[in-house]
Amino acid sequence: MLQVRGESIISPGAKQNLIPLAIPLSESSSGSVTALLRWPTAPPGMEMPVVEVRKHGVWLLSKNVDQYIHRILVEEDANHSRESNNELFRASAGAGVELYKKGDFAESRISNLDVYLLRKVGLFPDIIERKVMHHFEKGDQVSALITGEFYTKKEHFPGFGRPFVFNAEVLLKVGRKLEAKDAARGALKSPWWTLGCKYQEVADIAQWEDEQIEYIKEKVTEEGRQEDLKKGKAPAQVALDEAAFLLDLASVEGTWDDFVERIAECYKEAGLHDIAKFVLYRD
Repeated sequence: MLQVRGESIISPGAKQNLIPLAIPLSESSSGSVTALLRWPTAPPGMEMPVVEVRKHGVWLLSKNVDQYIHRILVEEDANHSRESNNELFRASAGAGVELYKKGDFAESRISNLDVYLLRKVGLFPDIIERKVMHHFEKGDQVSALITGEFYTKKEHFPGFGRPFVFNAEVLLKVGRKLEAKDAARGALKSPWWTLGCKYQEVADIAQWEDEQIEYIKEKVTEEGRQEDLKKGKAPAQVALDEAAFLLDLASVEGTWDDFVERIAECYKEAGLHDIAKFVLYRD
């Protein structure tokens, strides 16, 4: 399906300069990589998400593969591009038939594609963010704020910081600086590679200088590890925490390859040998 859409299929081991938790699938002509995300310690109930890999981390495209395929088929059907339409439906093989029947969008009598996708397919970050911006364009700040808040509900995108970043931007837009600062600080409690933008952009709203980065740099020193162990933290947990901290640090400048070996060692120390192997795997 990705090939039919004009993307080049790439090797799952083509991970140079990419976040090591990604399983690359395809690359577009603009150079953006679509991948699956293998989350080492996934939040409960999380399937393997589909993401766009960016320099500083990932952008969530879909919470799972089925939702991603479903959305592609609906969009193709709605756009009436008959040739590629048929080709895509053929490429989706059995999966497509189960998820979506051609003509369902027209039959639904829902005129807005985004509304159909949210109601019938699932929640997608880009659509929710677009919805908020439409509210602003109409001068409806209240609906924009309500939708921004809805986006952050933890059952919607567990583990991802992006909803909190966007909500902080929304609050800032309406002049609620203090609430925006709190929302941004909340976002930085999530993995920094899930923010959907550079760390610095969020740190600026949070009104933090380099203290968070310095704190994390201290945590990954031998002294930091020993301190955690003395506090009674299990060695496996200390190793997992260190891996998470290193991923955060790598995301700041997008220097993934500098950290990958130590990250793999941490997963090995935590007993996650499969994840350690996966992190190191590359062509």
